[in-house]
Amino acid sequence: MEKRKLPGLEFEISPVALGCMSLKGNLKEDQKIIDAAVLGGINFLDTADLYQKGLNEEIVGAAIKDKRKDVIVATKVGNQLREDGSGWDWNPKKSYILKAVEESLKRLQTDYIDLYQLHGGTLEDPWDETLEAFEILKSQGKIRAFGISSIRPNVIRKVLEMNSPATIMMQYNPLDRRPEESAFPLIAQSDSRVLIRGTFAKGLLINKSAEPFLEYTAAEVKEIRELIADSGLLPEAFLIRFGLIQPAVGSLVIGASSVQQVEKMIYAYQQHEMISDELIKEISAKIPLNLYTQHR
Repeated sequence: MEKRKLPGLEFEISPVALGCMSLKGNLKEDQKIIDAAVLGGINFLDTADLYQKGLNEEIVGAAIKDKRKDVIVATKVGNQLREDGSGWDWNPKKSYILKAVEESLKRLQTDYIDLYQLHGGTLEDPWDETLEAFEILKSQGKIRAFGISSIRPNVIRKVLEMNSPATIMMQYNPLDRRPEESAFPLIAQSDSRVLIRGTFAKGLLINKSAEPFLEYTAAEVKEIRELIADSGLLPEAFLIRFGLIQPAVGSLVIGASSVQQVEKMIYAYQQHEMISDELIKEISAKIPLNLYTQHR
């Protein structure tokens, strides 16, 4: 799998990343999943301090300890767990970010994080101090780059005007084409690139029983899935091509909970290069566009 050099990163990442949120929480089993991904050419792992209350970071750290220099690690911050374990609260403040990064570094068993992402964001957040925190961490060598995770065009617009993040994570697939209207064109003109989550739409466009998704009914989801299937293409390969064809997109973060899923993901990536842009556009033209109704 070839690697990509994004404008805002000093290092190269694979066009498909392993989304570690789907890991089982068992080091022995998860080690096999991560090893299979790395062996297949995936050098980019995405986790978060929130996943499994920190256990996910611990497992990723233990699994890559012997190959840290060969792996790009991304994690996230902003969701502060309550001491009583009852849930979490949104906290994008500078003081919290500077504290939380130390805990993530310990769990990941590393002295630097390649990509540190804000795990959300609203217009009301104290963006000046949030972005200052990331710049401090970069100057200290504790992170190499920062990103945000937001589907809100108004938030993306504001942050790009202040201090362009290296990456912006957002959902995108044939059932959620909202980024095409304004977010993708805006990002494509900047030094930021999109990390896509939800590439497989929870499996609804592959083999999962149809159910409502955003404003689509279960029947409409089934119709779109059949449209993709009728093309004769491997659904996973089509969905990977659907995402990577976008100029604003840097990588697809796809979760896997078994070695078999990793292997199929890698096979689908290999197959996607055989799919023409014209065929993707032809099928896409038959899928209704949906638009953001809030946070425009």
